[in-house]
Amino acid sequence: MSDLLNPALIDTSYESRAITFENLTGGRGAGGTAHGGRKGAPSRQIRAGQRLVLADIEGPGMVRHIWMTFPPAPPELMRSLWMEVFYDGSDQPSVSVPCLDFFGLPMGRPVAYASALTTAQEGRGFNSYIPMPFRRSLRLEVVNGADRPINLYFQVDYTLEAELPDSAGYLHVAFRRQNPTVMREDFVIAEGLRGPGRFLGCNVGIRVVDPCDWYGEGAVKFFLDGDSDLPTICGTGLEDYVGSAWGLGPHAAPYAGAPLSIGPPDDQPPLHPRFANRMEWIGFYRWHVPDPIMFRSELKVTIQQIGAAFFAAGQEERWEAYGRTNPVAGAGWLRPSHPAILAWGICERVDDYCATAYVYCAEPQPVPPLDLAAAVADIGRRSYERANPMEEMSGVVAPD
Repeated sequence: MSDLLNPALIDTSYESRAITFENLTGGRGAGGTAHGGRKGAPSRQIRAGQRLVLADIEGPGMVRHIWMTFPPAPPELMRSLWMEVFYDGSDQPSVSVPCLDFFGLPMGRPVAYASALTTAQEGRGFNSYIPMPFRRSLRLEVVNGADRPINLYFQVDYTLEAELPDSAGYLHVAFRRQNPTVMREDFVIAEGLRGPGRFLGCNVGIRVVDPCDWYGEGAVKFFLDGDSDLPTICGTGLEDYVGSAWGLGPHAAPYAGAPLSIGPPDDQPPLHPRFANRMEWIGFYRWHVPDPIMFRSELKVTIQQIGAAFFAAGQEERWEAYGRTNPVAGAGWLRPSHPAILAWGICERVDDYCATAYVYCAEPQPVPPLDLAAAVADIGRRSYERANPMEEMSGVVAPD
Protein backbone atom coordinates (compact mmCIF):
# COMPACT_ATOMS: atom_id res chain seq x y z
CA MET A 1 0.00 0.00 0.00
CA SER A 2 2.81 2.44 0.84
CA ASP A 3 4.37 2.00 -2.60
CA LEU A 4 1.59 4.07 -4.14
CA LEU A 5 2.76 7.08 -2.15
CA ASN A 6 5.76 7.18 -4.48
CA PRO A 7 4.47 9.49 -7.24
CA ALA A 8 6.92 8.01 -9.77
CA LEU A 9 5.60 4.46 -9.38
CA ILE A 10 3.88 2.88 -12.40
CA ASP A 11 2.03 -0.35 -11.55
CA THR A 12 -0.83 -1.40 -13.83
CA SER A 13 -1.88 -4.20 -11.48
CA TYR A 14 -3.88 -1.47 -9.76
CA GLU A 15 -7.09 -0.71 -11.65
CA SER A 16 -8.23 2.88 -11.04
CA ARG A 17 -11.96 3.54 -10.78
CA ALA A 18 -14.35 6.25 -9.56
CA ILE A 19 -18.02 6.33 -8.62
CA THR A 20 -20.27 9.39 -8.95
CA PHE A 21 -23.96 9.88 -9.61
CA GLU A 22 -23.14 9.65 -13.33
CA ASN A 23 -21.38 6.31 -12.95
CA LEU A 24 -22.73 4.47 -9.90
CA THR A 25 -21.06 1.20 -10.89
CA GLY A 26 -17.61 2.66 -11.47
CA GLY A 27 -17.62 0.89 -14.83
CA ARG A 28 -14.96 1.39 -17.46
CA GLY A 29 -15.94 3.92 -20.12
CA ALA A 30 -19.18 4.70 -18.26
CA GLY A 31 -18.47 8.10 -16.71
CA GLY A 32 -20.03 11.43 -17.67
CA THR A 33 -22.82 9.98 -19.82
CA ALA A 34 -25.56 12.52 -19.08
CA HIS A 35 -26.42 15.14 -21.72
CA GLY A 36 -23.94 13.81 -24.24
CA GLY A 37 -21.06 14.01 -21.79
CA ARG A 38 -21.55 17.72 -21.14
CA LYS A 39 -21.90 17.52 -17.34
CA GLY A 40 -25.48 16.70 -16.72
CA ALA A 41 -25.90 14.89 -13.38
CA PRO A 42 -23.32 15.79 -10.72
CA SER A 43 -25.81 15.66 -7.82
CA ARG A 44 -29.07 14.23 -6.59
CA GLN A 45 -31.69 15.39 -4.16
CA ILE A 46 -32.07 12.98 -1.26
CA ARG A 47 -35.56 13.05 0.20
CA ALA A 48 -36.21 13.41 3.92
CA GLY A 49 -35.73 10.00 5.50
CA GLN A 50 -34.31 8.42 2.34
CA ARG A 51 -31.47 5.88 2.43
CA LEU A 52 -29.38 5.73 -0.74
CA VAL A 53 -26.60 3.38 -1.85
CA LEU A 54 -23.72 5.48 -3.19
CA ALA A 55 -21.25 2.68 -3.89
CA ASP A 56 -21.47 -1.11 -4.05
CA ILE A 57 -18.07 -2.45 -5.08
CA GLU A 58 -16.79 -5.99 -5.51
CA GLY A 59 -13.23 -6.53 -4.33
CA PRO A 60 -10.53 -6.98 -3.55
CA GLY A 61 -9.82 -3.29 -3.57
CA MET A 62 -9.38 -0.12 -1.58
CA VAL A 63 -11.27 3.16 -1.33
CA ARG A 64 -8.56 5.81 -1.39
CA HIS A 65 -10.46 9.10 -1.48
CA ILE A 66 -14.00 10.26 -0.75
CA TRP A 67 -15.13 13.75 -1.70
CA MET A 68 -18.54 15.07 -0.72
CA THR A 69 -20.41 18.33 -0.45
CA PHE A 70 -23.91 19.54 0.32
CA PRO A 71 -25.30 23.07 0.74
CA PRO A 72 -24.81 24.95 4.01
CA ALA A 73 -27.67 24.65 6.51
CA PRO A 74 -28.30 25.09 10.24
CA PRO A 75 -26.09 22.78 12.35
CA GLU A 76 -28.77 20.23 13.18
CA LEU A 77 -29.56 19.78 9.48
CA MET A 78 -25.91 19.61 8.44
CA ARG A 79 -25.37 16.81 10.94
CA SER A 80 -28.48 14.90 9.85
CA LEU A 81 -26.84 13.48 6.73
CA TRP A 82 -25.09 10.33 7.87
CA MET A 83 -23.25 7.41 6.33
CA GLU A 84 -22.75 3.69 6.85
CA VAL A 85 -20.25 1.25 5.33
CA PHE A 86 -20.75 -2.54 5.12
CA TYR A 87 -17.89 -4.93 4.33
CA ASP A 88 -17.88 -8.33 2.65
CA GLY A 89 -21.66 -8.76 2.49
CA SER A 90 -22.37 -8.00 6.16
CA ASP A 91 -25.78 -6.59 7.03
CA GLN A 92 -24.29 -4.70 10.02
CA PRO A 93 -22.27 -1.51 9.47
CA SER A 94 -18.61 -1.15 10.37
CA VAL A 95 -18.92 2.61 9.82
CA SER A 96 -21.90 4.56 11.20
CA VAL A 97 -21.35 8.29 11.64
CA PRO A 98 -22.65 11.71 10.57
CA CYS A 99 -20.98 12.69 7.30
CA LEU A 100 -19.49 15.90 8.68
CA ASP A 101 -18.01 14.08 11.66
CA PHE A 102 -16.49 11.46 9.33
CA PHE A 103 -14.63 14.32 7.62
CA GLY A 104 -13.44 15.70 10.97
CA LEU A 105 -16.13 18.33 11.56
CA PRO A 106 -18.11 17.82 14.80
CA MET A 107 -21.18 19.67 16.09
CA GLY A 108 -22.64 20.38 12.63
CA ARG A 109 -20.39 23.37 12.03
CA PRO A 110 -18.15 23.18 8.94
CA VAL A 111 -14.94 25.18 9.10
CA ALA A 112 -11.97 25.26 6.76
CA TYR A 113 -8.98 23.11 7.68
CA ALA A 114 -6.52 20.61 6.23
CA SER A 115 -4.89 17.61 7.86
CA ALA A 116 -2.87 14.66 6.57
CA LEU A 117 -5.96 12.45 6.20
CA THR A 118 -9.02 14.72 6.04
CA THR A 119 -9.69 18.22 4.76
CA ALA A 120 -12.56 20.67 4.56
CA GLN A 121 -11.41 22.97 1.82
CA GLU A 122 -12.95 26.42 2.21
CA GLY A 123 -15.22 24.79 4.78
CA ARG A 124 -17.39 23.23 2.09
CA GLY A 125 -15.39 20.64 0.15
CA PHE A 126 -15.16 17.59 2.41
CA ASN A 127 -12.36 15.09 1.69
CA SER A 128 -11.12 11.87 3.24
CA TYR A 129 -7.87 10.20 2.17
CA ILE A 130 -8.17 7.47 4.80
CA PRO A 131 -7.55 4.08 3.14
CA MET A 132 -10.52 1.69 3.30
CA PRO A 133 -9.43 -1.82 2.19
CA PHE A 134 -12.01 -4.52 1.45
CA ARG A 135 -11.58 -8.10 0.32
CA ARG A 136 -14.96 -9.25 -1.03
CA SER A 137 -17.11 -6.11 -1.16
CA LEU A 138 -17.78 -2.64 0.18
CA ARG A 139 -21.15 -0.91 0.26
CA LEU A 140 -21.43 2.78 1.15
CA GLU A 141 -24.86 4.20 2.02
CA VAL A 142 -26.05 7.65 3.08
CA VAL A 143 -29.20 8.52 4.99
CA ASN A 144 -30.94 11.90 5.09
CA GLY A 145 -32.22 12.11 8.64
CA ALA A 146 -33.42 15.70 8.20
CA ASP A 147 -37.03 16.71 7.69
CA ARG A 148 -36.30 18.27 4.30
CA PRO A 149 -34.44 17.27 1.10
CA ILE A 150 -30.67 17.59 0.79
CA ASN A 151 -28.72 18.07 -2.44
CA LEU A 152 -25.69 15.79 -2.38
CA TYR A 153 -22.57 15.75 -4.57
CA PHE A 154 -19.95 13.03 -4.14
CA GLN A 155 -17.09 11.04 -5.67
CA VAL A 156 -15.50 7.81 -4.43
CA ASP A 157 -12.04 7.05 -5.85
CA TYR A 158 -10.79 3.50 -5.44
CA THR A 159 -8.50 0.83 -6.84
CA LEU A 160 -9.29 -2.76 -7.69
CA GLU A 161 -6.40 -5.05 -6.83
CA ALA A 162 -5.39 -8.66 -7.40
CA GLU A 163 -5.11 -9.23 -3.66
CA LEU A 164 -4.62 -7.40 -0.40
CA PRO A 165 -1.80 -8.12 2.04
CA ASP A 166 -2.80 -10.02 5.17
CA SER A 167 -1.77 -7.00 7.23
CA ALA A 168 -4.40 -4.73 5.62
CA GLY A 169 -7.10 -3.98 8.20
CA TYR A 170 -10.71 -2.92 7.73
CA LEU A 171 -11.53 0.66 8.73
CA HIS A 172 -14.13 0.95 11.49
CA VAL A 173 -15.61 4.36 12.35
CA ALA A 174 -17.92 4.81 15.33
CA PHE A 175 -19.64 7.90 16.74
CA ARG A 176 -20.39 8.45 20.42
CA ARG A 177 -21.90 11.33 22.34
CA GLN A 178 -22.46 11.90 26.05
CA ASN A 179 -24.60 14.97 26.70
CA PRO A 180 -23.80 15.80 29.41
CA THR A 181 -20.87 13.78 30.71
CA VAL A 182 -20.86 12.35 34.24
CA MET A 183 -18.78 13.92 36.99
CA ARG A 184 -15.54 11.94 37.58
CA GLU A 185 -16.41 9.45 34.83
CA ASP A 186 -14.11 9.62 31.81
CA PHE A 187 -15.74 9.97 28.40
CA VAL A 188 -15.16 6.95 26.15
CA ILE A 189 -13.74 7.75 22.71
CA ALA A 190 -13.38 4.14 21.52
CA GLU A 191 -14.04 0.64 22.85
CA GLY A 192 -15.62 -2.69 21.97
CA LEU A 193 -13.67 -3.71 18.86
CA ARG A 194 -11.68 -6.96 18.80
CA GLY A 195 -8.05 -7.02 17.79
CA PRO A 196 -5.62 -7.33 16.36
CA GLY A 197 -5.98 -3.75 15.29
CA ARG A 198 -4.72 -0.20 15.18
CA PHE A 199 -6.22 3.00 16.55
CA LEU A 200 -5.79 5.45 13.69
CA GLY A 201 -7.15 8.48 15.51
CA CYS A 202 -10.21 10.49 16.41
CA ASN A 203 -11.96 13.80 16.26
CA VAL A 204 -13.72 15.14 19.34
CA GLY A 205 -16.38 17.82 19.69
CA ILE A 206 -17.09 19.71 22.89
CA ARG A 207 -20.01 21.92 23.81
CA VAL A 208 -18.78 23.73 26.89
CA VAL A 209 -21.38 23.51 29.66
CA ASP A 210 -19.46 24.14 32.87
CA PRO A 211 -19.22 27.91 33.37
CA CYS A 212 -15.69 28.01 34.73
CA ASP A 213 -12.47 29.10 33.07
CA TRP A 214 -10.81 26.24 31.18
CA TYR A 215 -12.12 22.87 30.04
CA GLY A 216 -8.97 21.12 28.81
CA GLU A 217 -6.91 19.66 31.67
CA GLY A 218 -8.16 16.08 31.20
CA ALA A 219 -5.74 13.40 30.02
CA VAL A 220 -6.34 11.02 27.10
CA LYS A 221 -5.81 7.39 28.15
CA PHE A 222 -5.18 4.21 26.11
CA PHE A 223 -6.09 0.92 27.78
CA LEU A 224 -4.49 -1.88 25.76
CA ASP A 225 -4.79 -5.67 25.84
CA GLY A 226 -6.03 -6.31 29.35
CA ASP A 227 -5.24 -3.00 31.07
CA SER A 228 -7.74 -2.54 33.90
CA ASP A 229 -7.38 0.27 36.44
CA LEU A 230 -4.47 2.05 34.78
CA PRO A 231 -3.71 2.57 31.10
CA THR A 232 -0.52 1.76 29.23
CA ILE A 233 -0.47 5.22 27.61
CA CYS A 234 -1.64 8.33 29.46
CA GLY A 235 -1.18 11.86 28.18
CA THR A 236 -0.67 15.10 30.07
CA GLY A 237 -3.76 17.08 29.07
CA LEU A 238 -6.23 17.76 26.28
CA GLU A 239 -4.36 20.52 24.47
CA ASP A 240 -1.15 18.52 24.82
CA TYR A 241 -2.76 15.52 23.10
CA VAL A 242 -3.63 17.84 20.21
CA GLY A 243 0.01 18.91 20.05
CA SER A 244 -0.47 22.43 21.37
CA ALA A 245 0.07 23.95 24.84
CA TRP A 246 -1.17 26.58 27.28
CA GLY A 247 -4.74 26.53 25.98
CA LEU A 248 -6.22 25.57 22.65
CA GLY A 249 -6.93 28.08 19.90
CA PRO A 250 -8.01 27.45 16.30
CA HIS A 251 -5.29 25.82 14.18
CA ALA A 252 -4.62 22.86 11.88
CA ALA A 253 -1.51 20.72 11.36
CA PRO A 254 -0.93 17.42 9.53
CA TYR A 255 -1.56 15.07 12.46
CA ALA A 256 -3.40 17.19 15.04
CA GLY A 257 -5.35 20.42 15.24
CA ALA A 258 -8.41 22.23 16.56
CA PRO A 259 -10.15 23.90 13.62
CA LEU A 260 -13.50 24.43 15.38
CA SER A 261 -13.35 27.16 18.01
CA ILE A 262 -16.50 29.29 18.18
CA GLY A 263 -17.85 31.53 20.90
CA PRO A 264 -19.23 35.03 21.48
CA PRO A 265 -17.17 37.76 19.82
CA ASP A 266 -15.11 40.11 21.94
CA ASP A 267 -17.72 42.87 21.74
CA GLN A 268 -20.42 40.62 23.24
CA PRO A 269 -20.67 39.34 26.81
CA PRO A 270 -19.04 35.94 27.41
CA LEU A 271 -21.16 32.91 28.19
CA HIS A 272 -20.47 33.49 31.90
CA PRO A 273 -19.01 36.53 33.69
CA ARG A 274 -15.85 34.56 34.44
CA PHE A 275 -15.76 32.42 31.30
CA ALA A 276 -12.21 33.37 30.37
CA ASN A 277 -12.00 30.78 27.57
CA ARG A 278 -15.04 32.34 25.79
CA MET A 279 -15.40 29.36 23.43
CA GLU A 280 -18.63 27.34 23.44
CA TRP A 281 -17.93 24.98 20.49
CA ILE A 282 -14.60 23.19 20.18
CA GLY A 283 -13.53 20.49 17.76
CA PHE A 284 -10.12 18.82 17.57
CA TYR A 285 -8.54 15.89 15.70
CA ARG A 286 -5.53 13.64 16.28
CA TRP A 287 -4.06 11.13 13.80
CA HIS A 288 -1.68 8.42 15.05
CA VAL A 289 0.23 7.82 11.81
CA PRO A 290 3.96 8.16 12.66
CA ASP A 291 3.14 7.27 16.31
CA PRO A 292 0.92 4.19 15.87
CA ILE A 293 -1.32 2.75 18.58
CA MET A 294 -1.40 -1.02 18.00
CA PHE A 295 -3.35 -3.57 20.04
CA ARG A 296 -3.53 -7.36 20.00
CA SER A 297 -6.94 -8.04 21.50
CA GLU A 298 -8.55 -5.07 23.27
CA LEU A 299 -8.62 -1.29 23.07
CA LYS A 300 -10.30 1.40 25.12
CA VAL A 301 -9.61 5.12 24.68
CA THR A 302 -10.97 7.68 27.16
CA ILE A 303 -10.60 11.36 28.02
CA GLN A 304 -11.08 12.97 31.40
CA GLN A 305 -13.40 15.93 32.01
CA ILE A 306 -11.09 18.03 34.13
CA GLY A 307 -10.60 21.77 33.88
CA ALA A 308 -8.94 24.66 35.66
CA ALA A 309 -10.73 27.26 37.78
CA PHE A 310 -9.32 30.62 38.89
CA PHE A 311 -10.79 32.89 41.57
CA ALA A 312 -9.81 36.49 42.14
CA ALA A 313 -9.40 38.20 45.48
CA GLY A 314 -12.81 38.95 46.95
CA GLN A 315 -14.53 35.95 45.31
CA GLU A 316 -14.62 33.77 48.44
CA GLU A 317 -18.33 32.92 48.11
CA ARG A 318 -18.01 32.00 44.43
CA TRP A 319 -14.98 29.82 45.16
CA GLU A 320 -16.79 28.02 47.95
CA ALA A 321 -19.90 27.47 45.82
CA TYR A 322 -17.91 26.07 42.89
CA GLY A 323 -16.01 23.73 45.18
CA ARG A 324 -19.30 22.25 46.42
CA THR A 325 -20.32 21.18 42.89
CA ASN A 326 -16.94 20.50 41.29
CA PRO A 327 -14.59 18.22 43.26
CA VAL A 328 -11.00 19.30 43.18
CA ALA A 329 -8.56 17.12 41.20
CA GLY A 330 -4.80 16.90 40.90
CA ALA A 331 -2.87 18.66 43.66
CA GLY A 332 -5.94 20.45 45.03
CA TRP A 333 -6.51 24.16 45.49
CA LEU A 334 -3.44 26.35 45.29
CA ARG A 335 -3.19 29.66 47.18
CA PRO A 336 -0.58 31.78 45.37
CA SER A 337 1.00 34.74 47.11
CA HIS A 338 -0.19 37.13 44.37
CA PRO A 339 -2.59 39.64 45.98
CA ALA A 340 -5.02 39.57 43.04
CA ILE A 341 -5.51 35.79 43.06
CA LEU A 342 -7.52 34.10 45.79
CA ALA A 343 -7.07 30.50 44.61
CA TRP A 344 -6.89 28.28 41.58
CA GLY A 345 -7.10 24.57 41.03
CA ILE A 346 -7.67 21.62 38.72
CA CYS A 347 -11.33 20.55 39.05
CA GLU A 348 -13.70 17.85 37.86
CA ARG A 349 -16.43 19.19 35.55
CA VAL A 350 -19.30 18.24 33.26
CA ASP A 351 -19.54 19.20 29.58
CA ASP A 352 -21.06 17.82 26.36
CA TYR A 353 -18.65 15.52 24.47
CA CYS A 354 -18.85 13.63 21.20
CA ALA A 355 -16.19 11.62 19.40
CA THR A 356 -15.63 9.88 16.10
CA ALA A 357 -13.05 7.09 16.42
CA TYR A 358 -11.19 5.48 13.49
CA VAL A 359 -9.92 1.96 14.17
CA TYR A 360 -8.48 -0.64 11.81
CA CYS A 361 -9.27 -4.27 12.66
CA ALA A 362 -8.09 -7.47 11.03
CA GLU A 363 -11.70 -8.63 10.61
CA PRO A 364 -14.83 -6.57 9.89
CA GLN A 365 -17.20 -6.22 12.83
CA PRO A 366 -20.21 -4.06 13.69
CA VAL A 367 -20.05 -0.67 15.38
CA PRO A 368 -22.92 0.90 17.36
CA PRO A 369 -25.54 2.27 14.93
CA LEU A 370 -25.74 6.04 14.92
CA ASP A 371 -28.24 7.56 17.36
CA LEU A 372 -29.24 10.53 15.22
CA ALA A 373 -31.48 12.11 17.86
CA ALA A 374 -28.58 12.20 20.30
CA ALA A 375 -26.23 13.52 17.60
CA VAL A 376 -28.37 16.55 16.73
CA ALA A 377 -29.63 17.48 20.22
CA ASP A 378 -28.63 20.88 21.60
CA ILE A 379 -26.47 21.97 18.67
CA GLY A 380 -28.72 24.72 17.32
CA ARG A 381 -27.16 27.95 16.12
CA ARG A 382 -26.55 30.54 18.82
CA SER A 383 -27.49 34.22 18.61
CA TYR A 384 -23.86 35.23 18.04
CA GLU A 385 -23.49 32.87 15.03
CA ARG A 386 -24.36 34.05 11.54
CA ALA A 387 -26.02 31.94 8.90
CA ASN A 388 -24.01 31.20 5.77
CA PRO A 389 -25.34 33.40 2.90
CA MET A 390 -25.54 30.29 0.70
CA GLU A 391 -28.35 28.94 2.91
CA GLU A 392 -30.76 31.40 1.30
CA MET A 393 -29.54 30.48 -2.17
CA SER A 394 -30.11 26.78 -1.51
CA GLY A 395 -33.59 27.35 -0.15
CA VAL A 396 -32.78 26.09 3.31
CA VAL A 397 -33.49 29.46 4.93
CA ALA A 398 -36.04 31.84 3.44
CA PRO A 399 -34.69 35.36 2.84
CA ASP A 400 -35.92 38.16 5.07
